[in-house]
Amino acid sequence: MAISKTRFLNYSRCPRYVALEGVKKEALSGELSYALYKEEEYQNEISELYQAMIDVDEDDHVVDKTEVVNRQLEAMLPYYKRVEFEAGKIVSRMFGGTTIYAQETQDQVKYEFCLGGIRYLCYVDVYNESAGDIHIVEVKATTSKKYTDLASGYRKGKKHSIFKKKNNLYRLKGEISGYPLESEMPLESYERERQKLFDRYKVGEYIHDLAVQRFFIESEYKLKHQEDKLSKFHYYLAVLNQNYIFDGTYEDNEPVYHEYHGEELITLFQLDQVTLEYLPLIEKENEGILKAIANMDTKPCLLGVSCGYKAQNCCKYFQSVCGKCIPLKNSSLSYVNNPFGFVTDEGKRLKGLELINAGYLHLLDIPERWITKKNHKIQRECVVSHRPFIQKEKIKKALACLEYPIYHLDFETFPCPLPRFKGEWPYIQSPFEFSLHIESSPGVCDQYKDNIVFLARTKKDEREDLIRELLKHIDPDQGTLLAQNVAFEKGRIKELAMIFPEYKESLMKIYNRGFDLLWLLNNNKELYEKLGFHGEDLETFNFYDENLSGSFSIKKTLPVFSKLSYKDLVVQNGTDAIVCYANYDKMSTEERKEKQEALRIYCAQDTWAMVEILNALRKIVNEV
Repeated sequence: MAISKTRFLNYSRCPRYVALEGVKKEALSGELSYALYKEEEYQNEISELYQAMIDVDEDDHVVDKTEVVNRQLEAMLPYYKRVEFEAGKIVSRMFGGTTIYAQETQDQVKYEFCLGGIRYLCYVDVYNESAGDIHIVEVKATTSKKYTDLASGYRKGKKHSIFKKKNNLYRLKGEISGYPLESEMPLESYERERQKLFDRYKVGEYIHDLAVQRFFIESEYKLKHQEDKLSKFHYYLAVLNQNYIFDGTYEDNEPVYHEYHGEELITLFQLDQVTLEYLPLIEKENEGILKAIANMDTKPCLLGVSCGYKAQNCCKYFQSVCGKCIPLKNSSLSYVNNPFGFVTDEGKRLKGLELINAGYLHLLDIPERWITKKNHKIQRECVVSHRPFIQKEKIKKALACLEYPIYHLDFETFPCPLPRFKGEWPYIQSPFEFSLHIESSPGVCDQYKDNIVFLARTKKDEREDLIRELLKHIDPDQGTLLAQNVAFEKGRIKELAMIFPEYKESLMKIYNRGFDLLWLLNNNKELYEKLGFHGEDLETFNFYDENLSGSFSIKKTLPVFSKLSYKDLVVQNGTDAIVCYANYDKMSTEERKEKQEALRIYCAQDTWAMVEILNALRKIVNEV
């Protein structure tokens, strides 16, 4: 079967993984079929796509807009494959010479070797030979932002990225001869940011991946006693360029990604030195894998960052085996905004999965004396008493801030790796549908008569029609734009204003009228300070119920306030919506008509849910 790069990444997570897989050493000495390799690579691509599709709002809060599962990501894979193809073309232009890349892995360059009776192999996304050098390029679905955001500077001065870009190639500034690094930042600050590249479970994830590939390649050459050839190799990550804007050029109805204002769709990071420094770590990981194969020990080991808890790259055995003990509701991990955990009686700090390792599984398992934050005390009391916590006066005053009519708005968007329409960039959340419920005065809103839904009829560019329909029904000079997590809706409005400047003034007026439903439930310190609240009131929830289990997502809040359900709908969540839209061109006329009607019903329910929650809050705070 052999150890592929994907298997190496998984096997090196922890000593237990190999045993849970049931892998025998003798099974790893044979060939690995292309079909099986392809399936493993597919699962890896799915993980990469998910991580890149998570949206971030203006305050750098993660916005999990949709429930992302494989069906949605499968709809995105054709775009991901095009990313690899575009990377190959750009590498060919940059380096010249001979470039080998293909959408089918079996046509790519392969490296393999046998060590200790075990076969290892990997394929190279883009292989280039030019002027005696060999360029190994690993293509990833992420954007350049996670790397260029590694920055530092002097106190009170401007921050500078630790990378420098030239001719579409980023290099670490400390590796550029003669670069005046200390004029931009202290050396210790540079090294601190650079060190983040070696965290395989965060920023360094894909660089670690590239380093594993280098380990495979160099091992093959060393076993052949051809170490002298290794100096010719150079290692790169190819990622989507966060600064690239699509100029709207098409050929045969397909986007053509020309260089635009000096920016290419794909940009490269040269990582020769970093991957070299990774090699001793990779060798230790390989030793750990070999030891795990020899021992085949399935006994539990400590949970930690390698488990990928609540991440798309979560270990496949976490939920069913290792993390099975964690309660699905109100676990010790459900205390909100608790990155630093709790301090024990002995002065030791336990956080995250360390609490689970220490046996603190349920929310109530945390000793009451350890709890110092007011919100955590509120959570605990709600679970103990089975009664909700309500700050009626805060909610009342916030409700009085709402200007009518209230425009309950929800966008459905397509977070495509590749920009599809003019003015877009990689992973822009491109809106294809909106629902609007207009509440003319408190509680006055009909589920059907006061609802407007716009839905793109095709996968062609219908954004301007969407804008016109939005402005037809929203008066930019009055009322309130309301949404649950309004930063998402505001973000889309702001992007449309940038791309269509003729509508900018009206769109930005709507943008500035945004109000978040969560400000009524959770908190907004700035808002409540203006409303005359102070002290502890500025830090605590307005409403909490034990059924929220530490989350204010629509999935958790709606059942607390309403019996409204999605279970009987054809389209039940954001995943279904994206899959429907992505597959427009694969449907018959009749099927598309049915699915589009289902999309309208689903999106309309999203905004009606907000109307119901708002009405429920009004009723709660007005109860005597």
